[in-house]
Amino acid sequence: MTVYVVAQLQFTNRDRYNAYLAGFAGAFAGSGGRLLAADEGVTPLEDARVPDKVVIMSFDDETQARAFLDSPAYQTISEDRRAGAATTGFIVHGLPGVTPPE
Repeated sequence: MTVYVVAQLQFTNRDRYNAYLAGFAGAFAGSGGRLLAADEGVTPLEDARVPDKVVIMSFDDETQARAFLDSPAYQTISEDRRAGAATTGFIVHGLPGVTPPE
């Protein structure tokens, strides 16, 4: 079943976050995941607190998502993400039989 990794970020140190971004593509390559959205201009609905950025990735299943998130390459660059942004992240399970968009 498809799972989505959804992250909301509030920047605390843009230089450190940019260092994370510089390594992200290399760490993500070969993960089997797809980057669906990375938006620094989200539109709030109702009384939502507006994060600086929202990121959505999809993976074939939770095992594949966790393999990427726990990988040494991702954990290494995540030091800069943790130093550069307060992050709230989720693994969200898709609906059975629904294929994510291309």
